[in-house]
Amino acid sequence: MPDNNYRPEGDPLGGSTQVPGTDDMAAVTPRGVSIVDGNESDDERDFVPPKGRMGATIALGVSQSIDNSEGGVSKTFFPQIMTAFGLGNAELGLLNALGNAARMLFGPVWAMLADKFGRKLILFVVTGLWGFWTIGAAFTQSWPMLLLIYGISLIGTVASEPILNGLLGSLYRRSERGKAFGTVRSVSSALGFVMTPLLGQFGHNPEGWRWAFVTMGILSLVSGVLILIFVHEPKRTPAEDQEDMKSEAGMFKWSDAAKLFKIPTIALIVPMLFLVTSLVLFGFMGQVWAKDMGYGVVNGSYLYTVFQIGATISALMGGFIADAFVRKFGHKGRIMLFQIYAVLFGLIIAVTMYFYARWDSSVTALPPDAPKDMLKTSDPSLIYYVLVFLMGLVFSIGFSGCVLPMVSSVTPMQLSATSFALLFSLVQGGINVLYSLLVGVIADAIGSLPLTILLGVSLPYFLNAIYFFLFYKNYEKDVRLQAERTALIEEGKF
Repeated sequence: MPDNNYRPEGDPLGGSTQVPGTDDMAAVTPRGVSIVDGNESDDERDFVPPKGRMGATIALGVSQSIDNSEGGVSKTFFPQIMTAFGLGNAELGLLNALGNAARMLFGPVWAMLADKFGRKLILFVVTGLWGFWTIGAAFTQSWPMLLLIYGISLIGTVASEPILNGLLGSLYRRSERGKAFGTVRSVSSALGFVMTPLLGQFGHNPEGWRWAFVTMGILSLVSGVLILIFVHEPKRTPAEDQEDMKSEAGMFKWSDAAKLFKIPTIALIVPMLFLVTSLVLFGFMGQVWAKDMGYGVVNGSYLYTVFQIGATISALMGGFIADAFVRKFGHKGRIMLFQIYAVLFGLIIAVTMYFYARWDSSVTALPPDAPKDMLKTSDPSLIYYVLVFLMGLVFSIGFSGCVLPMVSSVTPMQLSATSFALLFSLVQGGINVLYSLLVGVIADAIGSLPLTILLGVSLPYFLNAIYFFLFYKNYEKDVRLQAERTALIEEGKF
């Protein structure tokens, strides 16, 4: 049940991969992307690896996994929270929007505090001590109080990722960071595969959501202690690493952002992000599984684990598949692959979220007046588990293999961090705040969350496949002009 409030759409678990066609490492993390240059500089040759960095790397991976799961508790257990306080889908949409808003508003604040007081100390606060707020959410007795306390807890859990990545960056040479991010991702993913179904067991108890909050809050405190023990922050932090951390937190110069829109490919990507709706799906699919399909919270946690496994494989597959398309069709291969991906993902969303009864005739939705102890009415079929795995398997290909490398391949090197901060922190983050609110409100208004997802989440992917025809005109030219534009910026002429 990792939280998917905000991140580039490509990878729900985080990770790193070489950007196909470049010498860069794209570190795709659960809430940010950092481009790590693979060329070794003089500073790298002088770099002395700090002692105990593998222990620190594992501790950071554990912290990342716990933060993700802590932020996702409300989504997985919302059917129980909904029953306890008499809520609707609109309130779930509000919870989802809070996570996106917290990332946008407080990410820069935490980054500035980390810059001033040290990244280890601030990370200990936001990923460790902040767990007391999650524990507090378990004891709330009203929806407004839960919204307030859990909202405060999200400020810490969703804003820690840039600091974690910045701290990890100081432990490794830039040429080693692909391996470092991969290690963190492996630890985080493996722990997530275990924690998700285990936490889901609380779904057998109508008050299980309270126990889930307490458990995650305690684990958060433990992760903070691990950071204090195993992570040793270097005394001197390179200015470049500080800038990377700030850019991942969504901080950038507007003057640099304006330059990006001189690049046609970047200008086209901004409207395209309005048709990327999977992040909204993650906030609501647990509700569809537990309530609309009647599978209950426990089965929902199993389904999400299956989806996670597929998505992890997908994140690794994306780069390799894109490589093959580029070798066969040139740079246009990324555009072609994204169009295929968009159609496939739109179809699999429709099949799993709306036409599910065709695959499992036992599906029976929970009635609106279901008693608190009525946790489920049916179990997923084997076919449905396979379909959910396929949804995860398709999920990351479009971004890990297409969109992220496209941005990296056309952006002047000096503007690389700014491009990701602008596109994925500000633009996509803001879009998902709005969409999360709308999906919840519309679902309550028309009385069907699955139908809302079909029209508002699945359909946009088909439109995106059509929209991507616009990239054929300019993308290859922008790739060829990247080096020239990099040189012009160096000369102050771009």
